[in-house]
Amino acid sequence: MPPPFIPGVELARLFYAEVVGPLLETECPGLAYSAALIGWGSEVLGFDSPRSTDHNWGPRLQVFLADDAVGTHTGRVAELLAGRLPAEFRGYPTVFATSGARAESAGHWVAVAGLRSWLAGTLGFDPLAGISQLDWLSVPTQVLAEVTGGAVFHDGLALGAGSGTLAASGGALTAVRAALAWYPRDIWLYILACQWQRLTRRQAGGSGPGRASSRPRPGSPRPAPSARLRRRRSAEVRAAQRRPARPRRTAGHAE
Repeated sequence: MPPPFIPGVELARLFYAEVVGPLLETECPGLAYSAALIGWGSEVLGFDSPRSTDHNWGPRLQVFLADDAVGTHTGRVAELLAGRLPAEFRGYPTVFATSGARAESAGHWVAVAGLRSWLAGTLGFDPLAGISQLDWLSVPTQVLAEVTGGAVFHDGLALGAGSGTLAASGGALTAVRAALAWYPRDIWLYILACQWQRLTRRQAGGSGPGRASSRPRPGSPRPAPSARLRRRRSAEVRAAQRRPARPRRTAGHAE
């Protein structure tokens, strides 16, 4: 019998609170890190359902370290998790095979990474160094939803004084997610204007920016005839009605 369904974010929260968090506290005391479930996955956006459990379903999350500590602690933390995480949690597996890889390459889905490098690799820019207008315009909306969705379970990293370095006082990931939660007003108005232009061209049957095509797209409604064309067709109908009918041709009869 399958275990009761637990939404992915809640499953990750429980996994961190009952397994990952206590393990890091015991084996890595004093380690500054943040833990969350963000990025790819339907559960991050709240679209998971019992049907999601039919493929690679189980607890997963990210453990973020300060980037200057990655070289020192990443291997140690990853090795600790690989050796100490349980094979199952709440009836769900914690180890998964990598798609297209050999069975022996299977592993847990608790990713360990530097926070700044992960954000820069996901977004295409480093939000801890500030977000420019070009940054806002270059990042897809879906990616913003993935970074600001999900949940943060522990936020032990914070921006240090000066040039955006990370310190161990907490709050960096939460602050980044808040900064990316919605567009600045000018950017949002620009995006709205672009979308309205797209709708206008589509309604006009346009095939290019600011240009309407003379050929309707397949399946689109035919435009209503102009008043001049309607008058012309009415005159043709009236003339045809006044015209005497021609005798019908029958077999053996020649006109």
